[in-house]
Amino acid sequence: MVTTQQRRDEATVETVPRQPFAHLSAPNAPLYRDVLMTFARARDRFIVHMRPEDVIADLGRPGETDEVVAALDKLVEWGNLRADPDTSRVTSVADFHRARYLYQLTAGGQAAEQAIAVYEEAIGRRGSLQSVALADIAAQLRSLVDMAARQADPDPAKVHLLLLGLAERFAGLADNAQAFMASLRRVIDFADGDVDAFVAYKQRLIDYINRFIADLANRGAEIATVLAHLESAGVERLLLVAARREAADAVPDLTEDGPGDQEPGDAYDAAVTESLNSWRNRWRGLRDWFVSADSRHPSQARLLRGAAVTAITQLIDTVAAFNERRSGRSDRSADFRTLARWFAEAPDDVSAHALWRAAFGLTPARHLTVTPDTVAEWEQERPLPSTPWREAAPVRISPQLRKTGSYERRGRPNRVADRAEQRQLLAAQAAREVAETSAARARLRTDGPTLLSELGVLDTRAFRLFLGLLGDALSARLPGDTEVRTTTGDGTMEIRLSLVPDGGIVVVPTEDGELRGPQHVVDIVDLTAARLGAGALA
Repeated sequence: MVTTQQRRDEATVETVPRQPFAHLSAPNAPLYRDVLMTFARARDRFIVHMRPEDVIADLGRPGETDEVVAALDKLVEWGNLRADPDTSRVTSVADFHRARYLYQLTAGGQAAEQAIAVYEEAIGRRGSLQSVALADIAAQLRSLVDMAARQADPDPAKVHLLLLGLAERFAGLADNAQAFMASLRRVIDFADGDVDAFVAYKQRLIDYINRFIADLANRGAEIATVLAHLESAGVERLLLVAARREAADAVPDLTEDGPGDQEPGDAYDAAVTESLNSWRNRWRGLRDWFVSADSRHPSQARLLRGAAVTAITQLIDTVAAFNERRSGRSDRSADFRTLARWFAEAPDDVSAHALWRAAFGLTPARHLTVTPDTVAEWEQERPLPSTPWREAAPVRISPQLRKTGSYERRGRPNRVADRAEQRQLLAAQAAREVAETSAARARLRTDGPTLLSELGVLDTRAFRLFLGLLGDALSARLPGDTEVRTTTGDGTMEIRLSLVPDGGIVVVPTEDGELRGPQHVVDIVDLTAARLGAGALA
């Protein structure tokens, strides 16, 4: 039995428009969020209804009964909660007429909680650069290549599961990379909060990005090659197999083995076409992510590498700016802020005008020098600003200015600064860098094709030069090629790189660590030495 007041309350709630997000901007928003989170946690424990005392106990607010009950009623009014009469503990007529309710989340309230949770997760998501995902994608692609090459009629379930896993792993890789770069941008923009923590975090972050860049360069080339092999083996056939299997789920009267003698209906054809177009779009996205169309349309992996390198540069620049601030240097923005504070602290307009003239130098032409007689006349009788120039006292200038067109100050001229010592330092530094670069080129130069594992230990300068050569060669190598020949941008060195089949993974020791990668045959030529030799013979 429901009382008249309860019916009136329910009718009032039904007539109020549903506003499940109104509590977010209400004055008592933290309490509303705590109450709704209590119901969300109770739902995870498979508890549907909660009494006010249950909510108070879960919140840990034993002395705030009225506030919590008022919040519950307000959430019912907004449509987040539903209040049902609680008649389970009625022992008298007075208890029956007393308002007692059981509260539970409504469908709209539950949807609002899910939306808020998704929003908070997306906003707080930092993302990551998933090197493991690259290895998983390469392994799944190799499995698809093996299945397409060796099986004329591959198992639809295995093909579908492999493609689903590939799509899920790739989507996670792309989304996490995008979220990571966005969070990295926020870290750089808001690095002023804790300078010491940012400087300490910077090196770990740079190492993390460098590892991913190296993995992306190696795995990206491998994935591009496997993609080319899979397309040549017939990826369209595998996509069609997966599309037909999904269409079988969409059409209940069609078995997984096919329609048999039964002619497929229009619904099945439409489902296959829709699913096949979806898989083609995913495959195109995967291919565009790792394979560049041409020099003007680079792959997303290459763009991500460029963005990561740019982020490292920005991190280093940010740390350099911090160091400049610590050393006492000042930038233009700080100067303007200080000047604005001085203007605000000026005691009167005269002081403000004087500060303006001193700061910006907006004074009369300083090259026009007047005679002492003119200055004395100005001191005796200063004309008003409204005096016409015809009636004002004349300005008497030096005859020397009229005669020669210039006026030189008498006295000893300024001394010319001697920059010989600075020029010698710059010349010595340039010569030292040229010598180090020449030594690195001589160290890397090979006397013909040489295995990568036979290069020996590389010093820091030679290793950096070798990384640049290796990056140029890998960037110039097209998918499917095993040999590449390219020249550095400055035209000083040439490298020929050939992949050794079944060569395994080799280690190149350096002073900074170890470089691991597939076995290659390298032939590095120092073009500067070759030109010098040709000139000597001539």
